[in-house]
Amino acid sequence: MGRDSAMLVGLCGMSGAGKGYVSEIFASFGIPSIDTDAVYREMTCPSEEPSGCMKELAERFGEAVMNTDNSLNRPAMRELVFSGDRKALEDLNRITHRHILGRTREIAVSMFREGHDVILIDAPLLFESGFDRECERNICVTAPYEKLVKRIMKRDGISEQEAGMRLSNQTSQCDTASRCDYIIVNDCPKRKLRAEIKKIAAELKRTASQDTE
Repeated sequence: MGRDSAMLVGLCGMSGAGKGYVSEIFASFGIPSIDTDAVYREMTCPSEEPSGCMKELAERFGEAVMNTDNSLNRPAMRELVFSGDRKALEDLNRITHRHILGRTREIAVSMFREGHDVILIDAPLLFESGFDRECERNICVTAPYEKLVKRIMKRDGISEQEAGMRLSNQTSQCDTASRCDYIIVNDCPKRKLRAEIKKIAAELKRTASQDTE
């Protein structure tokens, strides 16, 4: 008998580590990914009707967090959850993570029906959100701290100090890597990186194939 669902593999790493780039390489070896950040943007973007996530956020935080086009009023939400109210931030994460997970499951089922036995779940807060419990394997993408800072500065057009502050609010690479099955150091020539990812992709596919026997 074959698998009745895809093998989900968590992909995490600090900002600037290059998870998106690593995902593209995995895709070239036949392993697609689901970007949970993109899923969140989809659920909070302008729409004719508010999504289930937006309805729940408005119910919890008030109508001010929802714009007239049913999208998320991000400045208003930031003011509410980053004002020192820990409960507000916990509620925001609880609501959004549940909806993101539900939508991610739907997308994964669709991909599985299209013939993909292994799917990456790109979740920056993989362990904090509990998404790791959905995955059979987990991968951490890392890079030297200096590279993380430079990449964030270039990508977001911010100062070195701002990039450093952003990283200081994230779980350390060592803590995250220690909980993963694979560690990919994104600080080497492209050929070497592709070779490493090709090897991991083959192992994941082999594992998924063995589960069908």
